[in-house]
Amino acid sequence: MTSAALAYPSPLREFWQAFVRNKGALGGLAFLLLVVACALLAPWLAPHDPSQQFRDALLTPPVWLEGGQWRFLLGTDELGRDLLSRLIHGARLSLLIGLASVVLALLPGVLLGLLAGFSPRRLGPPIMRAMDVMLALPALLLAVAIVAILGPGLLNTVIAIAIVSLPAYVRLTRAAVLGEVERDYVTAARLAGSGPLRLMFVSVLPNCLAPLIVQASLSFSAAILDAAALGFLGLGVQPPTPEWGSMLASARDYIERAWWVVTLPGLTILLTVLAINLMGDGLRDALDPKLKDVQ
Repeated sequence: MTSAALAYPSPLREFWQAFVRNKGALGGLAFLLLVVACALLAPWLAPHDPSQQFRDALLTPPVWLEGGQWRFLLGTDELGRDLLSRLIHGARLSLLIGLASVVLALLPGVLLGLLAGFSPRRLGPPIMRAMDVMLALPALLLAVAIVAILGPGLLNTVIAIAIVSLPAYVRLTRAAVLGEVERDYVTAARLAGSGPLRLMFVSVLPNCLAPLIVQASLSFSAAILDAAALGFLGLGVQPPTPEWGSMLASARDYIERAWWVVTLPGLTILLTVLAINLMGDGLRDALDPKLKDVQ
C-alpha cells in the first residue's frame, strides 16, 4: 500500500470509521440487522404458523411466568396464536411498509425539490406553498384521512405514509440545492454547456445526498410508527395478517388480564424505532464534515 493511500483513506473507510465512533449508532445497526434477519428468515425462524390457533392455550403467559409453556416462549394471544411467531412475521410487513413508503416519498420529493431549487421564481412558489399546506395538517391526521378515502390495506397504508413524508424531502432538497447552485463548480458546469437535467442530476444532486440519506433513515422509523398507529386504529393492515400495530389493536382489551399481548408488540416497535433513530444519528455524525471535525 502506498503512502498516499495511507494518508488519504477511501471515503467509504472514512465514513465507517466515523460511524463506529458512535456506539449508540453501532448498537442500533446491530439490532436493526437482527430484525431484518428475522424478517427475511421468518418462515424458518418462527416456531409456529402465525395464524395457527391453539384453542387449548388461550392467553398463555410467557415461559418465564407461572403457567408458561416452552412451546410458546413469549406466550399466546386471545386466539391462542403464538406471539413470537407473529412478531417475527410482523417484522416483514412493518419493515416493508417503512422501506416502500420511504422510496415512494424520496423519489418525487427529490424531483420536486430540484425543480423548486432550480426554478425559484416560477416553479418554486407553487411547489412550496403546496408543501406548506400539507405541513399545516398533523401528519397522522392527514394519513388517516388519506386511508379513509382510499380504504384500509397494505398498499393504501404505504401511499398514505409516503404522501405524509413528502414535504420533508421537498424542503430539504430545495434548501440543499439553493446552497449548491451558486458554487463555482455549478458555474463551471454551466459554462461547459451542461443542460438543466445534467446540472440537476449529475452536478448538484450527488452533493445533496448526505442530508437526504439521514432524512430517509429517520423517515423509515417514522413510517413504522405511522403504520403501527394506522394498524391500531384499524385502518392499516387488516387482521389476521400479523403486523405490529394491528397486534396492539386486537390485544388492547386484554391489557389488564394478559399484559404480554400488548407489551411485547409495543416493546418491539419501541426498540426498532429507537435503533433506527440511533443509526440515523450515527449517519448524520459520519456524513456531516463539521461534526466529524468535532469528533
